[in-house]
Amino acid sequence: MATTTDSIPPWEGLALKPLARKPMNHRKESGKSIMLERYPGGDKGMKRIAVVTSGGDAPGMNACIRAVVRTAIFQGLEVLGVERGYKGLIEGEVEALTRRSVSGIINLGGTILKTARCEEMRTKEGIRKAAQTLIENRIDGVVVVGGDGSLRGAWELFKASGIPIIGIPASIDNDVAGTDYTIGFDTAVNTALDAIDKIRDTATSHERVFIIEVMGRNRGFLALHVGLAAGAEFILVPEIEYSLDEISRELKEAREKGKRSSIIVMAEGAGSSPKIAREIARKTGFDIRLSTLGYIQRGGTPTAFSRYLASIFGSEAVKLLLKGKGGLMVGIENGEITTHKLTYAWKRKPLDRRLYRLSNLLAT
Repeated sequence: MATTTDSIPPWEGLALKPLARKPMNHRKESGKSIMLERYPGGDKGMKRIAVVTSGGDAPGMNACIRAVVRTAIFQGLEVLGVERGYKGLIEGEVEALTRRSVSGIINLGGTILKTARCEEMRTKEGIRKAAQTLIENRIDGVVVVGGDGSLRGAWELFKASGIPIIGIPASIDNDVAGTDYTIGFDTAVNTALDAIDKIRDTATSHERVFIIEVMGRNRGFLALHVGLAAGAEFILVPEIEYSLDEISRELKEAREKGKRSSIIVMAEGAGSSPKIAREIARKTGFDIRLSTLGYIQRGGTPTAFSRYLASIFGSEAVKLLLKGKGGLMVGIENGEITTHKLTYAWKRKPLDRRLYRLSNLLAT
């Protein structure tokens, strides 16, 4: 899940040490004519960029790294990869990336750059160290790939360093505002759906009620989409109040009408799943089983849509840097690529209650 850097304080005056820039050689495109738009940034100060994957991993991060690297190199830029997220940035763990560095990774889950939680990025000293790494490595722009916490860190680093930073939303929770979908969300939905389809076979065979807990932190986007797609009889999410008495009553009524098994999908932030299972069992007298899907949702081969978003977001982020933009995040809204100020990313994103009502209608 996304990193939880929830309250990074603003600060100024970090006493960063500027380094004189040395002239660098850059590879030029030659040979075949490629009908792609070039931007002037590579010839006007933007020479070297870095890419960081931060917080919880999400399927499609590698596809995004690939898009950033290959778009940047096409535009005449050098690319550095920061290992282990903000922790690696603070500790100066950077490596050069080439076209071949990102060959054969579009289909891989996780992130080849690794990632880590970093409490130090909450502090003034942590931000100072991260900014100093950027300066020492003569980095002119940064692409940060991660969830809302990672994008908070990107904003603070942008303010402290003055170096253009573009954020890319990647989280299985889909809780980043300013985009309809985050990288990895679609894959997580399909991974959970596959598991629930298998569990339903067992629920039907044994005539049981299964409660299946999915990830999502304190939001219900993953549970809602998975529950709707799985045909769950009930979906429990933090955003919408529910009654165990009402659920128990409906389960008993369905049993009386001949329904022998049911699926309840709940978000991890919707309550204590063991307690809910015990309460429903007590109120109904049914055999209630609980299955927590856990970290299986974070890994695996990214779906076509996760790769699609990753490729578009990664390429667009580089183009924004070349246009001199910073402090922004890339998103997709109503099928169109959009940008918002990074601070928009952690606003509370509304849950689509129409989907919740639809799931209730279809479950009857």
